[in-house]
Amino acid sequence: MDFTRINLTQNEFQELRDIWAQWDDKAKQLFYQNYGDLPYLLDIKVDKHLFRAMVQFWNPAYSCFTFGEVNLVPTLEEYTTLLRCPKVQGNKAYVRAANLPTFVKKLMMITGMSEQWAAARVQQKGEGKCIPWASLRDLILAHPDVKRRVDVLALSIYGLSIFPKAMRHIDEAVADLFDRLVTFGRLIRFLAECSLKIILP
Repeated sequence: MDFTRINLTQNEFQELRDIWAQWDDKAKQLFYQNYGDLPYLLDIKVDKHLFRAMVQFWNPAYSCFTFGEVNLVPTLEEYTTLLRCPKVQGNKAYVRAANLPTFVKKLMMITGMSEQWAAARVQQKGEGKCIPWASLRDLILAHPDVKRRVDVLALSIYGLSIFPKAMRHIDEAVADLFDRLVTFGRLIRFLAECSLKIILP
């Protein structure tokens, strides 16, 4: 009989919650406009017993749950129910882009900081690169540009809550995804503005 050891350690979100609580309504509205209901993820409690039960039936070879002879792949709606997060937007598109900028360049674009700042904070963790949460936290607290603070907080939520890989670090893959989501969102807003100008000259 095979046994799998399960480690339910997760990142602590209290610092993220404290930062969110300190923001004024203007900053929160800017966040909601750009990233939707992402802050709700900070209040999700992981049901450890449900998680252990799910892992017991997970088949990593096929990326599905196996119950006897039946294989099940949850839908996005089922995942949001299991995670108790009904406000997740399921209409996002994810595309793999070619010729991505380096991790340092992505951090520069997201944070608005210099190449030296980004390069000094990038660390190697296992096979991938990442940036410590502490560096991003300090930036959120001190950056003079509200838009940059909003972007860095969103990146932190993605990296610590949705796609955690190394404890208290945000992985390079999360920055890739985040960069594409931001670019895609800007494209959608631009197309929407253009269509309004065509409809209402």
